[in-house]
This record gives sequence, C-alpha cells and structure tokens, in this order.
Amino acid sequence: LDVLPGLIRKDGRLHTTFNQTGTATGRLSSADPNLQNIPLHSAFGKELRSVFVAAPGCKLVSFDYSQVHLRIIASLASDEKMIQAFRNQVDIHAFTASKVYHCTLENVSPAMRSSAKALNFGIIYGMGSTSFAASAGISRDEAKRFIEEYFREFAQLKAFLEETKEKARENGFVETLFGRRRAFSDLESLKPQIRAQAERMAINFPIQGLEADIMKKAMINVSAQLKAQSRSAGLLLQVHDQLLFEMPQDEKKLIPEIRHIMESVIDLAVPLKVDIKEGIHWGEF
Repeated sequence: LDVLPGLIRKDGRLHTTFNQTGTATGRLSSADPNLQNIPLHSAFGKELRSVFVAAPGCKLVSFDYSQVHLRIIASLASDEKMIQAFRNQVDIHAFTASKVYHCTLENVSPAMRSSAKALNFGIIYGMGSTSFAASAGISRDEAKRFIEEYFREFAQLKAFLEETKEKARENGFVETLFGRRRAFSDLESLKPQIRAQAERMAINFPIQGLEADIMKKAMINVSAQLKAQSRSAGLLLQVHDQLLFEMPQDEKKLIPEIRHIMESVIDLAVPLKVDIKEGIHWGEF
C-alpha cells in the first residue's frame, strides 16, 4: 500500500509491466507494481481492490474462465465421466464426491464436496496423500483411501498422468497442445525428492501451459475484434484466468461478443465457460 501512490503516473493511473518470459508455464507475470498479486478472497483484498476505479462514464467488466484447469485436464485425459459432467453442467466437485463416496449428488455433504474440490485441484500439482490430508483436513490414511478411490473412478485421468510422466522421461520435455515446450532434466536425478518434484512439474505443465496459451490467444483475438470495430473498450489487466476491461457504462453488445471469443479460442472435449462480473470499481467483484 505504501508503494502504490508513488507509482501513479501523470495520467493518474497505475501502469504495470507484463513479462512474457517470467514464468516457466508461459503465464504473463506482472511487476512494478505486481497487479496480479492483489488479494482476491479476503476483506482486506476487497478493500484494496476498491481503490481501482473505472474512468468517469465507464465500468470495469471481468471475464473469468471458470474451472479452466479441470476442463483442460478432463479433455486432455479423455476422461468420459468428467467430460459428461462438464457437458451436463453438473457441479464438478459434487460430482467427484458422489463418485468417490458412492452416493447420489443430493447426498453429497459440504465436507465431502470440499475434500473432492481439494483433490480435483491438487491432482494438477501432483498432490500426494500427505499434502491432500493437510489441504482437506483429514487423516493421512483417509486421504490415501480417497486418492485410491478417486483414481479407480477416473482411471483415464490416472492413465494420462502416468503417460505424461513417461513421455517426459523419454523425451526430456513435455509440451502443450499449442506446442509450448518445457524441458525437465531432473527426471533422471538420483535424489528421490528432486525427481518427484520434477514429475509433479511435468504433470502440471501441459495443463497450466495450455491455460496460458488459451489466455494469450484470447487476448490476441479480442484485441483484433476491438480494433476491427473501433470499439471504445480497453483491456486493462490479465490476472491468471481473468481479463479485466474498461468500457462505457451503457455498453452491452460487446460483453457477449468478448465472452464468445474467449469461449471459442480452442475446441476441447469440454466446453470453455466464462463468468462475467461488472462494477464501477474492482472491489465490487
């Protein structure tokens, strides 16, 4: 907070610097100031975001890819159960819990859904039973049983993760559907900890790397549309899975157009979904 006022430029705005080569996954990074690091889920973060205000007569509109990592991994793994859940617009975390706990969706408790959510996101990072137990607030034995049951239910997902590790060992690299590559020399390390860490990163890269590719392509396609139509809207920020625009308060037609462009960037087995929020300041989201 102390730093931000000193970074305001003559136009009365903060201007961050985006770096295309600052991350291994291909995501853009932000610096001076890092506007991707503003807290999202706390009262303090909401208060801090409220100081970012649209220009007079304008509003801020957020376009956020919903559960994009899970949609990507369901598609890459060709896991039919997950694919059908997304196509039918079922709550994916409740659906996962119903499969693992062998119950109906109606009988999934908040605690069961929370455990499933922790593992759904954890598999992207190669989460083991110890980390999952800590994340879900359950015992290690229960976490181990949960993971075993999870991979029994989603066998194609398990096969994809193992195949990714094997390809990484054979080729020395992994790549995204768009061809972005990352090398992994530590997969042959004699130290188990280093080797395990490299395996986790190898599993993660095709997912997070493709998410980064999708977001960059979305930014390019939306920019081309705005320029072609000379629309009075501008892209202010890219924060992970979200694009933040400033546009006139009475602008309505552009919002569904941007959503359509973002949802049409790539043809996956699972449809991409974009959630939209708008307000005069960022804290309203």
